[in-house]
Amino acid sequence: MLRIGTSGWNYPQGKGSWNGIFYPLPEDRERGFDELRFYSERFNTVEVNSTFYGQPRANATLGSVKRTPADFEFAVKLYQKFTHPNMSIDPGPVTQADVDAFKGGIEPLAAAGKLGPLLIQFPASFQRSQEAIDYVAWLLKAFADYPLAVELRHRSWSDAAATAQLLDEHRAAWVQIDEPKFPSSIRQDLKGAPADLYYLRLHGRNAKEWWDHAESEDRYNYFYSAEELQPIANKVRDVRAMVKKAYLFLNNHFSAQSVANAVTLKKMLDEPIKGRMPVEFVERFPDLAGIVSTLPRARLL
Repeated sequence: MLRIGTSGWNYPQGKGSWNGIFYPLPEDRERGFDELRFYSERFNTVEVNSTFYGQPRANATLGSVKRTPADFEFAVKLYQKFTHPNMSIDPGPVTQADVDAFKGGIEPLAAAGKLGPLLIQFPASFQRSQEAIDYVAWLLKAFADYPLAVELRHRSWSDAAATAQLLDEHRAAWVQIDEPKFPSSIRQDLKGAPADLYYLRLHGRNAKEWWDHAESEDRYNYFYSAEELQPIANKVRDVRAMVKKAYLFLNNHFSAQSVANAVTLKKMLDEPIKGRMPVEFVERFPDLAGIVSTLPRARLL
């Protein structure tokens, strides 16, 4: 019923890299070390970011199937052409061919029973209008064969009661998001309404660097304290009684802070904590010392 993971699993570069914290440094890795396999031994779901930047490829998703346990699930973010056309490397109107290409790319996940929801993530600039409503409805119809979760960030959507009706008609989850709040930000209670699917994303609360940052990763440099996570866990505990399936994803990925917060939420929600963690990870997040067991320290050259 409940799956908790992180948004993405591969952060090899930048100040907020996971290397040397959650994963060994490249020079310390044993031959054949696989980040996805390592991650999937500790969590039962992940939100795939790479499909936002390019259409998924069936050979790549088939590889993901083979590298993960049988009960693992992938929530897959929709390609940016569908939601962020101004950013897309493939300009032009969305076509049925684009839809078919995406479906073909994720088919190995679906065939293996490892496909979770499709995440339709719109930018904060995507405001409610009749044109926007019609487009959301079209997308929901185009991908109606899959569980769907829609992230709307502009307040114009939460200010209109008809938004919930639109999503309900298509059995799509309205993604609940925890993020810094500005006057134009969507307003939500993080609980939502009774539904088949619940989908929560925690982006962090780094308001200072949300819009004004040197590097894009700086926006997600935020660590939730246990005191901040407990009210969220309490709401999720209530939600579990109202929905068939719930997904929680931590997107405050800077320096593997999302991993640490995901482990804490698993503990708060009485979810099993699997796999030993690197000792370097527990040293970075000492509050986890009594929650997780550790692997031997990475070898020294």
